[in-house]
Amino acid sequence: MTAPLTLGAAGDAGAAGDRPIVFARYTAAASIEDLYAISPSGGAPVKLTHTSTVSDVMPSWSPDGKRVAFVRYGSGGAIDGIWTMKTTGGDLKAVPGTEGGSDPAWSPDGKRIAYSKPVGTQREIYVADIDGTPATRLTHTSADDFHPTWSPDGANLAFNRADAGGHSRVMRIRLSTMAQKAVTGPGSHDWTPDWSRSNRIAFSRVDSSGFAHLYVVRPDGTGLHRITSDRFNDKNPSWSPDGRRLVFTRGGTDDADPEHLYLVRANGTALTQLTKTDSHDLQADWRP
Repeated sequence: MTAPLTLGAAGDAGAAGDRPIVFARYTAAASIEDLYAISPSGGAPVKLTHTSTVSDVMPSWSPDGKRVAFVRYGSGGAIDGIWTMKTTGGDLKAVPGTEGGSDPAWSPDGKRIAYSKPVGTQREIYVADIDGTPATRLTHTSADDFHPTWSPDGANLAFNRADAGGHSRVMRIRLSTMAQKAVTGPGSHDWTPDWSRSNRIAFSRVDSSGFAHLYVVRPDGTGLHRITSDRFNDKNPSWSPDGRRLVFTRGGTDDADPEHLYLVRANGTALTQLTKTDSHDLQADWRP
């Protein structure tokens, strides 16, 4: 029998190998998203936020496991910006200057946050200290740049770049020089990269099958291989702390089609369904 998940002040959940996963959930009957945490061993999720008028999405653990950054949406679908909170759901703080921001990603040293923010008609990547200052704009293109993820040494970011033709590829940028390189090729449909501590990047690709599958690639673009291949849509991968497994969302063609969290080994084996309720479970992030 699975032990219940308990989150202490440091966000611990049992042994170090059982670090909790935080995610956003909504249902067809209740479209307001809240944040939940669940053990990778299974069991009942713990609800972290309880909002009736705003949605909380896109969670990102701090490296010490004490806080979670997330996006709070206001009424009418407007993005209020990025907030942080304790893992128990209290001590909410807005990050100044991130109004309109999304896709928060906490740096490995815990001092900075990367995020995407609209500039004119497109989105660009920014980095700021966790108090919101100073905010530095990293990208300046006519494309949409979003969903940043940090390299384990904090020296680089990978992110999505989507063009006007509907294609998206994984890019990376070196923060010291602002030099950018493509990780995946043009004409791709690659989304939501996540950079592991073992220096691999997982992402979701809509390939020739017409379905979104999980792939892994080295930061230099070599070693590309597919992890999942079933006729489902697999998206938003997040690495386990040891780089051996991934949590991701599977399913969801419309609000009547539930989306569940699954676990899989990086070699594509040991596929396990983690959540099973009639809900949409999204944007999971595995505690470092």
